[in-house]
Amino acid sequence: MEYQVIIPAAGSGKRMGAGRNKLFIEVAGRPVILHTLDVFASDLYCKKIILAIQPNDESQFRNILAGHPGNGKIAYVYGGDERQHSVYNGLKAAGGQIILVHDGARPFIRQHTISRLVQAAHDNGAAIAAVPVKDTIKRADRNQVVETVDRSGLWQIQTPQAFRLPILMSAHEQAKEQGYVGTDEASLVEKAGQPVMIIESDYDNIKLTTPEDLYFAEAILAKRRNLG
Repeated sequence: MEYQVIIPAAGSGKRMGAGRNKLFIEVAGRPVILHTLDVFASDLYCKKIILAIQPNDESQFRNILAGHPGNGKIAYVYGGDERQHSVYNGLKAAGGQIILVHDGARPFIRQHTISRLVQAAHDNGAAIAAVPVKDTIKRADRNQVVETVDRSGLWQIQTPQAFRLPILMSAHEQAKEQGYVGTDEASLVEKAGQPVMIIESDYDNIKLTTPEDLYFAEAILAKRRNLG
């Protein structure tokens, strides 16, 4: 089933401490953004990749992506002050029935997860990738434990997040009118009253946020190379 994907790529990478867009950092000799784009570039059902970027990063993105197999699918839009604003700008450049939103710094998404998300969004309107929470979770007040939270119904949310395009656009318009900034696209859709389905992903689908995450990224790539 065909889809388009918006990739917010306008971050400054402050928590990574790189002093530049973290998507330009190399993992296994290639910039992170190339790893992220690989699965979408090879997917015949992905018809368009919309990169939401900062204007001063555009020339570097174009240089890096010039020889990538997905370059012919890529359209550029400029990002906003918040991730939500960047996605909204991407939505205005999107078309088709199903739209995905995927973190540029989440390079290990699997093709089968994408396919399941697209189908679930088509059938139900909205679907998000997630994994069950493994650790014990405690709620605290001023560093003192208040309670231990039952983790049996808790999920760690990832991307991609998949939606019927009119549903996500309407949720963004409503959030804009209300001055609401959500933590992810699903939070906007939930606030608009639309049910959101969970598709179980895998724990390799990490987001590269801090320098320590780069060690995990190298390990995941090494594991995949060994598995063939």
